[in-house]
Amino acid sequence: MDEEHTTIAVQRYLDELAECSSAEPVVRVLLDRAVHRLHQLCASQLYRRYPRLTRPPLNLIAEELLSSVVERLLKAMREARPATTRQFFALACQHMRWELNDMARRLDEQAPVAELQDEPAAPSVDSVSGLTVDARRILDAIEELPEDDREAFDLVRIQGMSQAEAAKVLGVSAMTVNRRLHRALQRLTASLADLYPVDGETDPADP
Repeated sequence: MDEEHTTIAVQRYLDELAECSSAEPVVRVLLDRAVHRLHQLCASQLYRRYPRLTRPPLNLIAEELLSSVVERLLKAMREARPATTRQFFALACQHMRWELNDMARRLDEQAPVAELQDEPAAPSVDSVSGLTVDARRILDAIEELPEDDREAFDLVRIQGMSQAEAAKVLGVSAMTVNRRLHRALQRLTASLADLYPVDGETDPADP
């Protein structure tokens, strides 16, 4: 029920945003109304996709990520005008991924400096951010999916929604979500085929 109320409220503010000349006051109220859902999305992205960022030296928490994403959205929505709740949350998820990728890259760039200050250690297969080269390939492949398929994949496989819940967010049937998810998995399997074992059981959503 709260999810439904959030969707309705966000859409009302988006409609108001389309009609006003001064965007920032409306955007701030919109973000305040959507903050609970945005916090859930930040926690899902952070702890499921980027758990290494939650450990030293960053010790990133969902609230800190949320603050950065809200700041990004305030800037982005000076020009961007999402017309629907679906478009708004797609924009938010995009900025979450960009923020997390930026943090991971900065952490990787700091690693050589830290290594000079410590005793030599055995090289690790994973980067300091916890993202291997293969994991970065998977994330890039997800970004390159067609928008409809990427949204379905993002909601179900990354954010952990059921197909029925994703259908409500996207304004389509559960069957349509199932088809888009199937297409996304087919594309990812084809583009990342060299990463899979012979039995093909690896899930592209698990870098």
